[in-house]
Amino acid sequence: MGRRQQAADRAIRSTLRSPGHPKYQRHVEVAFWGQIAEGLLAEEAAGVIGVAQAVGARWFRNAGGMPPFDLEQQPSGRYLSFAEREEIALLKAQDKGVREIGRTVGRDPGTISRELRRNAATRGGTLDYRASVAQWKADMSARRPKAAKLVTNSQLRDYVHERLSGQISLPAGTSVTGPTPPRFTGRNKPHRKDRPWSWAWSPEQISNRIKLDFPKDESMRISHEAIYQSLYIQRRGALKRELVWCLRTGRALRAPRERSRRKTWAHVTPETLISERPADADDRAVPGHWEGDLLIGVERSAIGTVVERTTRFTMLTHLPREEGWRHKGAVKNGPALAGYGAITMKNALANTMSTLPTQLARSLTWDRGKELSAHAQFRVETGIPVFFADPNSPWQRGSNENINGLPRNTSPRAPTCPGGRPRNSRPSLTH
Repeated sequence: MGRRQQAADRAIRSTLRSPGHPKYQRHVEVAFWGQIAEGLLAEEAAGVIGVAQAVGARWFRNAGGMPPFDLEQQPSGRYLSFAEREEIALLKAQDKGVREIGRTVGRDPGTISRELRRNAATRGGTLDYRASVAQWKADMSARRPKAAKLVTNSQLRDYVHERLSGQISLPAGTSVTGPTPPRFTGRNKPHRKDRPWSWAWSPEQISNRIKLDFPKDESMRISHEAIYQSLYIQRRGALKRELVWCLRTGRALRAPRERSRRKTWAHVTPETLISERPADADDRAVPGHWEGDLLIGVERSAIGTVVERTTRFTMLTHLPREEGWRHKGAVKNGPALAGYGAITMKNALANTMSTLPTQLARSLTWDRGKELSAHAQFRVETGIPVFFADPNSPWQRGSNENINGLPRNTSPRAPTCPGGRPRNSRPSLTH
């Protein structure tokens, strides 16, 4: 009866791969992601919880920078925990019976019997129950991964891939692959000159456009978040992670928001922190609160962008080069001649925003760039208070960051493609 029961237990699931190193318990991974949420790097979080740095880096990379489970969710108690399996292993080593183990652990004898049969270690040729191996087998057999939509729907996958990679075809129908980027390592952010085609679509554009291209086909629907997760989480097997280089940020992994630490820089005073910004700027109910940034193109060309938070109205600030500018010939400790020095930026921005009515010029939120280090003079001349976002926190200026992707995609001068035709015939940012 025992052998027939064991054979029946093995028949209900496929052969499991070798366990290798015993799996870390759930509370260890929860502690790791808790440290990530506090703003630590993967290697630093691994050191805090006591695991190898390579393990922490692998957890972070394989999960795409996002926790793979809900950190607040507690075990329901329906299934055996690791602590219970350790107690079962100790009692089994003492030759205790199934019913006595069940009474001690507080579980049904049938649960104990199935646990000892199904999750016992068999590598030594006998049924040897060990808590670590039993927990690993239970975790493996409990997985019920749902196939991603981009995996099961080939038409949808091809649609997303073509637009995300920015594939371009010549008038004759020949596909142009573009310049060959360097080897993808999965972690580094490539230089702009090594990025693939700048005509690639963003996941938001793909998600919205597909509804117009396939108005009656409900299977051709996908959210932008599903596309992002297919790129960041490689085990989903839908899209190649090399396509993250086609995103506007080129970011290979998501970075937790809490990594930004509030610290004042030389030109950022405590009263100009974003936490001091008026509360009515957060809910976007009152117009007049602006977000700004500086875009730098090839050969030091640049433009300034300012976006109104409520209406998304955008103004571009012209930043021509100063007289005496020489490419790659700047004088050490000399004046900023590229056109976006502190004084030049202050003057150009004041000329752009001084034309606004008073009720539409309530505040300006900038990033930590030193191009606006003359913000005190700017406030005196225009009456507009300036606030600076936290370091490495572009999401605090989400409207401006979203708008910046459009001129970046269409304005920069790009390398030539095969055949000598310019990849993008548009000039540099200030020409």
